[in-house]
Amino acid sequence: MRQPPTGDGTLETTAGPSDGTRRGASRGRRPAGPVLFARYAYPPNALGYCGPGDPDALLGMTSEGTDTSGLGQLATRFEGAWPYLQLIAAANGITEPLDPRVVEAYWTGNELVARVPPDALAASLGDRFASRAGRRFGPLVAAVPGALAQHSFHVFAVYPWLGLLRAGMEGPPLEVIDRCRIRWGRVEAVTGDIVTVRSRALQFTGSHLVLGEERIEQARRGADGVLLAVDIVPGDIVSLHWDWVCDRLSPHALAWLRYCTMRNLAAVNSLAQPGPAVVCDA
Repeated sequence: MRQPPTGDGTLETTAGPSDGTRRGASRGRRPAGPVLFARYAYPPNALGYCGPGDPDALLGMTSEGTDTSGLGQLATRFEGAWPYLQLIAAANGITEPLDPRVVEAYWTGNELVARVPPDALAASLGDRFASRAGRRFGPLVAAVPGALAQHSFHVFAVYPWLGLLRAGMEGPPLEVIDRCRIRWGRVEAVTGDIVTVRSRALQFTGSHLVLGEERIEQARRGADGVLLAVDIVPGDIVSLHWDWVCDRLSPHALAWLRYCTMRNLAAVNSLAQPGPAVVCDA
């Protein structure tokens, strides 16, 4: 599988070229793998939700040209993300989990996630969560056959059964799910470090978690003079994690992020007990 199906709607552009090139992905070259990892990992780390307790160190590694030699060790302490990077790399014969292709695959999706066998994903989840989840492990792993090993799978299928959405993460569970997933939006305005974005939030239709209507939200793109996403202008399609803009998305990258999100939503919604519906009492 070289590219996802195309979508429709205001923010749903066509998929990129089938040879995997990234036309229009950036006004400069794509960031190195460690830098890209830091940009997506920083927002939850700054909130104290995952990774080591030094978000300033991680923020300092989000800019090209900075010393990221220590990021390999920091990345292994992200207990949610790191095993997925290892899994995606191994399934694709890539030795470095922080290879930019692997990092992109986990956070926003690309052709590498389609090559992760479901039984390998299930085995990885078993090693990590079977004892912790206990009787909830069955529902946790039930969505694997129809899912992709991209970040949204962890948010939709794993988080609800680990108790993280009722304790430990502040805010209503549905809001936590929505902010924790990597979402996409169109830039309406940029004012300093604040970016106004048109995006779609999650909502329930019965027990099914779906994308709602477009709405306007504001997100940060930098702090202390450090920008996670540089050269952002109105009209750009960007990725967001929690309350931060992390990157500009090419049409190809947008298509993959949308495809992975919808595929993982469908996998979870197909279950007799969808985790998000259970934890949100929907």
